[in-house]
Amino acid sequence: MAKVQYLGRVMNDRRFLLGGIPLLGLLITVLTLPTGGYSGRLLFGHWVISVYFTTGYWLSNRQLWAGLLRRLPRPEQTPRRLWLLASLALLLTTLASVALFLPMHWLMPRYFELSWSSLLEQTKFSMVPTAAVLTLYEAMYFFEQWKGNLHRAEQLARTQTQAQLDALQSQLDPHFLFNNLNTLAALIEPENAPAQQFVEQLADVYRYVLLAQGQSTVPLAEEMAFIETYLALHKTRFRDNLVVDIDVPPAALARRVAPLSVQLLVENALKHNEASRQHPLHLRIAAPADAPDFLLVENTLRPRTAGLAPGTGTGLANVRRRYELLGVAVPVEIQETPDKFAVKLPLLPPSP
Repeated sequence: MAKVQYLGRVMNDRRFLLGGIPLLGLLITVLTLPTGGYSGRLLFGHWVISVYFTTGYWLSNRQLWAGLLRRLPRPEQTPRRLWLLASLALLLTTLASVALFLPMHWLMPRYFELSWSSLLEQTKFSMVPTAAVLTLYEAMYFFEQWKGNLHRAEQLARTQTQAQLDALQSQLDPHFLFNNLNTLAALIEPENAPAQQFVEQLADVYRYVLLAQGQSTVPLAEEMAFIETYLALHKTRFRDNLVVDIDVPPAALARRVAPLSVQLLVENALKHNEASRQHPLHLRIAAPADAPDFLLVENTLRPRTAGLAPGTGTGLANVRRRYELLGVAVPVEIQETPDKFAVKLPLLPPSP
C-alpha cells in the first residue's frame, strides 16, 4: 500500500514534465548544434526537434519504470527491478528511436536519412535522455521512500512517548496510595495492633519516598530511620530468616547520603539472596570506627537458585553514578568474597 502511495505521488508530475522536457530538449540542442554560426531560427528548429524526441523517450520510459515498480515493489526486489529496467529500457528506447525517426524522415528526409547508420546513431544518442529520465524518477522514488520512512519513525517516536506518558499517568499516584493507607489504618480494629503497625510502617515508607524525591542528599539519620521501617516490613514476611545488625554511631548520623541509596543496597540483598530457616540472610549496616567516612552495607552471599533472574548490576551502577555526580572524593567501593557481599558508601559532610 505504501509503495502505491509513493508511486502515485511520483507519477503526479505534470509540472515536472512541463518543465523537464523543454529543459532537457534545450540541453540536447546545445550539445548537438553544429559548430560555427547559426541563426535563431535554426536554434529554435533544433530545439523543437529535440523536444519531440525527448517527449517520446521520456513518456515511454516513464511508463516502463512505473509498470516495473507496480510489479516489483518490495525492497528485496529492487536489484531485479533495476536490472530489468536497464534491459527493457534499452529495448524500448531502440524501438522508440525507430518509431520517432520515421515521421521525421517523411517530413525532412534530407536531414533524417533512413539508413542503418542513421538509426544506430539516433539510438546511441537516445540513451542520454533515457538515462536522465530513469535516474530522475529513481531519485524521486527513493527520496519519497526516505521521507516516508522518516515520517513513520517520527510517528513511532511520538507514539512511544505518548505510551510512556499514558503509562505514567495510569500508575497509582503515590499521594493517593499514601492517603488511603492512612485511611486503612483507621479502619483496622484497634485490637489488631500488628496490622495497624504494618500499615503505618508502609505509609511511613511512602512518606519518605515522597519527601526524598528531588533531593540530591539527605541526612543519614533520616535514611536510617526509613531503613529501619523498611526492614520492619520485611521482617514481617521473613521473620527469623532475616537477621539485621545496625551499628551507626551518632556522629555518622549527622553525615549525608544520596536518598534511597542504602535502601537499594538492602533491596538487592533481599532480592538476590536466599533467606530461609536453614540459611538465614544476615544483613549488617554499620559505620566502622576504622572507616568513619563510609557506611558499610554487608550481607551474606548465597544467591537464589530459583525464582528471580540474576541481577544485572544496573542498580549498583546507578548508585556509583549518583555519587560521582555528587563530586565525592572517593568512589563507591564493592567488595565480594565467596560468602559475603559488601558495599561501602561514602558519607558526605553534613549541611552547614
